[in-house]
Amino acid sequence: MYYHSLNEEMRRQFGKKVYKLSLSGGMTCPNRDGKCGTRGCIFCSGAGEFAESGPVREQIEKAKRRVAAKEKDGAYIAYFQSFTNTYAPVERLRPLFTDAMEPSEIVALSVATRPDCLEPGVLALLAELNQRKPVWVELGLQTIYPVTAHYIRRGYDLAVFEKAVADLKAIGVTVVVHQILGLPGETPQMMAETADYIAHSGADGVKFHLLHVLRGTDLAEEYEAGTFDVLSLAQYIDLLSDCIRRLPRRMVIHRLTGDGDKRTLIAPLWSGDKKRVLNAIRSAFMESDLQQGSLYRE
Repeated sequence: MYYHSLNEEMRRQFGKKVYKLSLSGGMTCPNRDGKCGTRGCIFCSGAGEFAESGPVREQIEKAKRRVAAKEKDGAYIAYFQSFTNTYAPVERLRPLFTDAMEPSEIVALSVATRPDCLEPGVLALLAELNQRKPVWVELGLQTIYPVTAHYIRRGYDLAVFEKAVADLKAIGVTVVVHQILGLPGETPQMMAETADYIAHSGADGVKFHLLHVLRGTDLAEEYEAGTFDVLSLAQYIDLLSDCIRRLPRRMVIHRLTGDGDKRTLIAPLWSGDKKRVLNAIRSAFMESDLQQGSLYRE
């Protein structure tokens, strides 16, 4: 069994285990403020369920206490998770990001954003910060299919994504792409083709997410109306395994699955037991001798 895990990559780069600290920059999103929509993506409950709030340095200390039982003298990634974290003037972003990067125990900055929110000034700032410490930018692609993208109200097309990846790679920033498995209407072949696309996109890493149905989202209304079914654990593992086999071995797997907030999780309920899910995934990988890249073609 082999897949290029984030833990493996962090130990290679920094010589130790590295923990992510989920932070909030207090941003909104063009898919919520009216620029390209007002209702957000269909599955979005507001994002950042696990992020802290308040001044950045205070957020960092609170987040460190959350993982203190795991690591007392560790290394950390400052992860701006909630909403669209480049959707603000550079004058606001600069002190926010530099403050987060300043502590010596912060080894990298990770910024979750949209491909349509990377203006030239923002790219210049990210390039500058990347000279101090590694900068990662996470982009929520989710799918390559226009019909699905329209359904989930993603709000941009593939050409926008491709330009964003090219612009970020041109400044030396690490690019991480998100894919959701189990989106309504998508077949296993469609999900595999999205993974194939990501494999050749120029991205450095990928995060896989199970489609969660969370209370308070438009997706919850669709689910309760019976318009689609969620994946079983076995189905998810089969899809995930197929996708990973399609990725080049250099590509870092940042996440095998996402876990929604248990307080608002409607379905699938099995996803609420993260330890059980990860154990089942790894057990299946070992049993099948999963090899990342075995289906990858140049």
